[in-house]
Amino acid sequence: MTDIVVHPLRRPLTGGVPVPSDKSIGHRALLFGALANGVSRIRGFSRGEDNVSTARAMAAMGAEITDVSETELSVKGTGLFGLREPEGPLDCGNSGTTMRLLAGLLAAQPFKTTLIGDETLCRRPMMRVVGPLRARGAIIEGKPHPSKPDNVTAPLVIGPLPEGTHLGELEYESPVASAQVKSAILLSGLYAHGVTRFREPSLSRDHTERMLLAMGAPLRTVGPVVELDPAGWKGVLEPIDVDIPGDVSAAAFLLVAAAISEGSRVTVRGVGTNPTRTGVLEILRDMGAGLEIVARGEQGGEPVAEITAWHTTLRAGRIGGEIVPRAIDEIPIVCALAARAEGETVITDAEELRVKESDRIATMAVVLRAFGVDCDERPDGLAIRGHKGALRPAEVDSKGDHRIAMTAAVLALHASGPTRIKDCDCIATSFPRFVGTLRALGAEIDVPA
Repeated sequence: MTDIVVHPLRRPLTGGVPVPSDKSIGHRALLFGALANGVSRIRGFSRGEDNVSTARAMAAMGAEITDVSETELSVKGTGLFGLREPEGPLDCGNSGTTMRLLAGLLAAQPFKTTLIGDETLCRRPMMRVVGPLRARGAIIEGKPHPSKPDNVTAPLVIGPLPEGTHLGELEYESPVASAQVKSAILLSGLYAHGVTRFREPSLSRDHTERMLLAMGAPLRTVGPVVELDPAGWKGVLEPIDVDIPGDVSAAAFLLVAAAISEGSRVTVRGVGTNPTRTGVLEILRDMGAGLEIVARGEQGGEPVAEITAWHTTLRAGRIGGEIVPRAIDEIPIVCALAARAEGETVITDAEELRVKESDRIATMAVVLRAFGVDCDERPDGLAIRGHKGALRPAEVDSKGDHRIAMTAAVLALHASGPTRIKDCDCIATSFPRFVGTLRALGAEIDVPA
C-alpha cells in the first residue's frame, strides 16, 4: 500500500488543469453501450479503476470493448437480450456503482452470476438495492452484514430467474435520494413485464435518465419521479456517441484547495455542470469562495464549463436539505472548506455518508481532529469549527477511501510540517493523476519508496 507525504504549501496554487472524466457517466456509457444494438463510441474515458471494473464485467458477458486510443473506446453491444453467462464471478473492485448497477441488470437474466469486490466493497450494505429488486421477483442472496442483521453485503449471488418467468412491475418510493438505487431499478425495468415507477425525496443525479432517453428507452420524468413503461417498446437501445465531460467531484478537490490557500487561483477545464451534481459549487459560493463559472456548451448531452476558484475569506455555513444529494460525494472536501472558514459550519441530512467506501462522517471527524480542527460528529453529519493559523501535522489513515485520502492531502497543505497519508492506492479509483495535478499547481508531495 502506497503512502504519500504532503509538505506545507510554500507558494500559492496557480494554473489551469484538466480533471478525469466523470466516472458516473463513464459507468453508464459502458454499461448501456454494452446493451445497445450496434457500436457505441466513448471519448474522454479516464481509465480510473472503478470504470475499468465496469468495462471488465461487461466484456465478461459478451460486449466487445476495444481501445481506439488512450482515451477513446468502442463498445459493440450484445443487444438487451444477448448477454452471456460469465465464466466466473464478476469482480467489482472498489466500485459500489458497478456492483449496484450490475445487480439491477443481472436480476433479469436467465443465468446465475456472483458479484464480488475488494475488502472495502464487501463491507458495504446492499439491501437498499437488493430489497426492491426482490420485491419485483429477483432472486438475490448476499452475505449477512456483520453489524446490520437486516442487511446483506457482497458476495451477491444473483439469479437465475426460473424458466418462463419475468420480473414484475414495481412502484417504489425510495427513503433516500440515490442515483445508484434508481439506476439499478430502471435497468431491471428494461426487462420487466409491467411499469417501473421510482420516486425519491429529491432528484439525485440524472445521468441514467438522460442516457437511456437518448438511446430510445421508454422513460418519462417529472421532478423526482421517473417512470419506465415497456408496453409497445421493441426492446432496442440505440448505440451512443458520447464525449464524457470532466468530473465535478474530482474538480472539487482542486477548487477547494485554491479557495483555502492564500493567493491561489486555479482553473479547471471541461467540467460537467449537470445541475443534479453542482451542489458543491453552490456551497463554495455560499461560503464566500471566489468562483467563476464560464459555460462552454454541451458535451455528451451534459452541460460543461470552465471553473476558476480563488482564495478569499471564507464564512461558515449550514449545509443540509436538498443540496446534500447534489453534493454527496463532495462532502468530505467540503469539510476541509469548513475547517478554514470563520465560525461553525453544520452539515446535516448526510447520513448516506455512513455507507460509502468508509463511514465518511466518522472518518472525517478523525481526520479533522488529527489536524487540530475542533468538530462534533452527529448521526447525520458534522459540526466543524474553523481553525485559524497552521494546522497540526498529522498521520492519517485513508481507510481505503479515495475521497478521504484526497481531502487529507488538501488539508495537509496547511499544516505546520509534513503530513503522511497512509493507503493512497485507492486514489486511483477516481483520480489517478491527483498527486501529479497538485504538484503541477505548486504543491510539494513525496511518494516514499
